[in-house]
Amino acid sequence: MSPSPHLPLSPSPPLKTSQSQTCPAELETLTSVLLKDLPGYANRVIQRARRLERTVDNFSYVVVAGKPEFEPLPLGPTQPHSSASQTQEEEPQQVFFTTLERSYRRGKVLESQNFHRLFLIQTADGWRLVTMFSQIGSSQQGRSPTPPRESSNSVIGQAVNIWLRDCRAGTIKDQVKAINQLP
Repeated sequence: MSPSPHLPLSPSPPLKTSQSQTCPAELETLTSVLLKDLPGYANRVIQRARRLERTVDNFSYVVVAGKPEFEPLPLGPTQPHSSASQTQEEEPQQVFFTTLERSYRRGKVLESQNFHRLFLIQTADGWRLVTMFSQIGSSQQGRSPTPPRESSNSVIGQAVNIWLRDCRAGTIKDQVKAINQLP
């Protein structure tokens, strides 16, 4: 008897792998891979938002993301936790990083360094963005960046969410493996 054409000859791989096999559990490793990929993800978000009928391109492009810092800012007055069972893992993990962005206007190149504070939480199925705050740097020397603003739906926020989704889905597994093999 020959095998049925509708049945696979060998078992199919599981559709969903565990989070530990796809996304790094360690925040520093996760951030290292995220920041390497972030400019490409952000630039794709920018391109999808472009209006084709526009004759002038006013969009910025993300050149590089880096300089991660993991020292958390205090989230409010220091108070004892309301629940003795609450652990540090249940609190959002903070990552501060910068992006260098470039735009071209009236024949000039404008660059700005922008500052982002990401709040991530690790869930049973992987890392999730809780919220994000950004400050936009000025392209003019000596000018201060803007005050922090909630930016979860900004280009960078959307890029982080898409990257985290891809990480949970296992599509960046080879990059994670390469980072883990570095000395």
